[in-house]
Amino acid sequence: MKKQTLSDKELLRYSRNIVLKEIGIDGQLKLMNSSVLVIGAGGLGSPACLYLAAAGTGTIGIADFDIVDLSNLQRQIIHFTKDTGTSKVISAKEKINQLNPGIDVRTYNLKLDYLNIREIVRNYDFIIDATDGIDQKLLINDACLLENKPFCHCGILGFAGQIMTVIPHKTTCLRCIITENPDASDMPSCSSYGILGSVAGIAGSIQATEAIKFITESGTLMTDGLLTFDLKDMQFRKIPINRNPECRICGEHSEIKELSNITTELCDFKNNGGNK
Repeated sequence: MKKQTLSDKELLRYSRNIVLKEIGIDGQLKLMNSSVLVIGAGGLGSPACLYLAAAGTGTIGIADFDIVDLSNLQRQIIHFTKDTGTSKVISAKEKINQLNPGIDVRTYNLKLDYLNIREIVRNYDFIIDATDGIDQKLLINDACLLENKPFCHCGILGFAGQIMTVIPHKTTCLRCIITENPDASDMPSCSSYGILGSVAGIAGSIQATEAIKFITESGTLMTDGLLTFDLKDMQFRKIPINRNPECRICGEHSEIKELSNITTELCDFKNNGGNK
């Protein structure tokens, strides 16, 4: 049932949101009636889930089939030492419930692939791509474009990251930029290259902010370009990128109509342990 009013406790809990003129009570109610799916409960998904929950996002979905490993704890702040060996989605749900019991947390402890991802993303207002691996990111891009669901892409490595929000068929999508199917095995990973934990924290927090801005219709989204940052030199910049009229999924003559048209390689979440 759609929430129409705020209780006294909710007015107190979300008071710092409400006093923002861009959000107010109307915006807070929009948040509390909204749903966001976070794909990946790791380095990016951890801060994204926590800030979405703290802000009062009514329903948070978490998709991940990995378990918590000791090496994750350097950046995946939603998980604690006691959680090692536990399902990441179960661990993440526990922390969200402790932070804000009013949130409806839905968990998907399974491998997302071209057979099931559309059925899941279509139930949410906004999607956060908190995965690693270009194959995973293209799968999310394509599923969201086909289901007409806005999402926020992010990639991080070392001290650096990049972020882009996509409004399907209106703004630049990931395939507008990546015109050829890359070989995922050639892409550097955080497990081999390294990642500073706080880089994941900043990037995931920005993704949560993009979701909140979209839901509350406040501010300007990071669309039609990339926000790139390098924290080693503390440099941030926006790189404008126009939609590609030849894009395989959102172009004038798009060829991707069903996810089954994509190669199995690009539809398989091979491993979930890198920069998530």
